[in-house]
This record gives sequence, C-alpha cells and structure tokens, in this order.
Amino acid sequence: MRFMPLSRLIFRLPRHYTHGPLQSRALQTDSVLKDPQAKPIKYKIPQFYDPYGPRPPPSEKIVQLAEQIEALSEEERGQIMPTLSERLKLPKLQPISTDGMDMGTEGGGAAGLKVEEKKAEKTAFDVKLEKFDAAAKIKVIKEVRAFTNLGLKEAKDLVEKVPVVLKQGVTKEEANEIIEKIKAAGGVAVME
Repeated sequence: MRFMPLSRLIFRLPRHYTHGPLQSRALQTDSVLKDPQAKPIKYKIPQFYDPYGPRPPPSEKIVQLAEQIEALSEEERGQIMPTLSERLKLPKLQPISTDGMDMGTEGGGAAGLKVEEKKAEKTAFDVKLEKFDAAAKIKVIKEVRAFTNLGLKEAKDLVEKVPVVLKQGVTKEEANEIIEKIKAAGGVAVME
C-alpha cells in the first residue's frame, strides 16, 4: 500500500530533477541540439600576453619629448638620467657586488680595469676559524658566542665544522681583535 503513494510522488516530479549530471546529454529529451552546419567560433588571440591590457597611444607631448631626446648628442643623453633622478629625488641605486660570481672571460680592454680594482685596498674582511686544540674547545666556543651573538648549541655546531667562516664583512681592526681573542682561547683563525 505504501508503494503506490511513493510512485505517484516520483512520477509527478519535474523532468529536470530526474536527470542527473552524470547522464548522457544524448539521452535527455529536453536538451538543445547543436547546429551541425555551424562554423566554430574564431577567437582573436594576441601575439603576446599583456596583463595590464591594451595601452593607449602616447600623447603628442610625449612624442615631441621623444623626438627632442633623439636629436640630442650622446654626451647630452648621458646627462638625462642623473639630472632627472636629482630633480625627481629618486633614490640612488646601490651597486651590486659581483664578488664570488663567475662573470665569464673578459676581453683585453677589461684587463686594465682589473689591475686597477686589485690595487684598491680591501675594507671588509672575513674571519675564518682554521683549527683549535681539543682541550680548548669550550674556551673557543665561549669566544665565538661573545662576538657572534649565537646560542650555545649554534656556536658549538659552528666550531665543530672547522674550517668555517665565523664572521663576515668586518673591518681590519675588528678582525684582528677577534683573531687575537681566538688565539688566546687556543684556536687558530685567519683573516680573508
């Protein structure tokens, strides 16, 4: 008896509720068929992707400015950026250090520049721990902690990795003080 009211309820449900998303569209009678004669839609694909969208053409003022810059001599063009950065109060760019990088082979013209660079006196030094006496290990760890601000475990791990750089970018006087302290504690350190 209960089966009949349930079947009537299911029969009265609208058709789109009875079709599940996993059923084939070909089996659904209420689906719209695609025109077989229709041509595929052609989309305009740009040559390259510009995330900022299309840019408007430059104004007449900008075009005139570009033409004036083009008419300047090489020497005058070289003065444009320093003058603009001074007038607009732009921050000065810091030079990027290439120490330790392999810059490839350099031509003969750059060899003269290299000689001049080597003559310049080095201002920043690294202190490297070469070795230490096993009996003086605790004293060396204490000295390393004093000038590196490391914890006990970190200083111990650092000392055990001998040879290791203890401090980088220090002045010559500061490096000599550190070397003397490590020497007094029973270690051997060098300045690089």
